[in-house]
Amino acid sequence: QVQLVESGGGLVQPGGSLRLSCTASEEYIFRFYEMGWHRQTSGKQRELVAEITSGGSTNYVESAKSRFTISRDNLKKMMYLQMNDLKPEDTAIYFCQAVFEFPTNVSEFWGQGTQVTVSS
Repeated sequence: QVQLVESGGGLVQPGGSLRLSCTASEEYIFRFYEMGWHRQTSGKQRELVAEITSGGSTNYVESAKSRFTISRDNLKKMMYLQMNDLKPEDTAIYFCQAVFEFPTNVSEFWGQGTQVTVSS
């Protein structure tokens, strides 16, 4: 059973920074899967924040483009989300996701989430 584990969340003041990390129990996740960070607040749908392909191509939600950076180190089996200039509206539980689209089905794994709170 593949496990994704996030870390790095916490309480930070507006304008501050945090770096989230995600690791997976299986090496093939980092070799083949696209990975991403999603976030969810109470009463709202989970939304994609940033994603990165196995080759390193990235995509961001508009609100994160100039402030967040997603990266991955396949050898270390780690994915990161560097978040700068954090705003109160970034407060959410952040989830790590790994996904691979086979011809007939999708393989998808999620972490348990890490809380990010931006508040003064």
